[in-house]
Amino acid sequence: MSERDEALKKIKEEVIGLGASPLYAERMRNKYFPVIGEGSHSAEIMFIGEAPGENEAKTGRPFCGRAGKVLDDLLISVGIERKDVYVTNIVKDRPPGNRDPLPDEIAIYAPFLDRQIEIIKPKIVATLGRFSMQYVMTRYGLEWELDSISKLHGKVFSAKDFQFIPLYHPAAAIYNQHLLGTLKEDFKALRTLI
Repeated sequence: MSERDEALKKIKEEVIGLGASPLYAERMRNKYFPVIGEGSHSAEIMFIGEAPGENEAKTGRPFCGRAGKVLDDLLISVGIERKDVYVTNIVKDRPPGNRDPLPDEIAIYAPFLDRQIEIIKPKIVATLGRFSMQYVMTRYGLEWELDSISKLHGKVFSAKDFQFIPLYHPAAAIYNQHLLGTLKEDFKALRTLI
């Protein structure tokens, strides 16, 4: 096992045992899994969502439900294989009722995401949704550029160690069909970065 694999395995073990998380009891009560991340440990592109949904919590896999199908189709549309990217969330456990993650939940899980970015060293970080966009922009020195996702989606920013592109969450295209075309255009921009 490589050093990178070992470091990511350590994160997984820490999240599994994260009894201090406000979502831990919810995970245990529902027999859910934490959703750590999935994909290439040397990926050039890392996708960061917000928090797992029910399908993800039942399987331990990120983006495996309807939003995951949209993500897979978007990747195929620009000739990128899912196995070549890394997909994760800021919050690694499912918030009850699929609600938005709370600030204290983001705070407890964000250091794991920071370590995943540090270990994988992606060239491109693409956030999926506004919570992950806000976190990455604030954490990686782009807070002065922060605006609504409707204004920033598809734009490319340079952070210290990677190119950053905020994207709408794929679930948004399930509920708002006109966003699917927007996401497809934004994925074309993503493709030009690799």
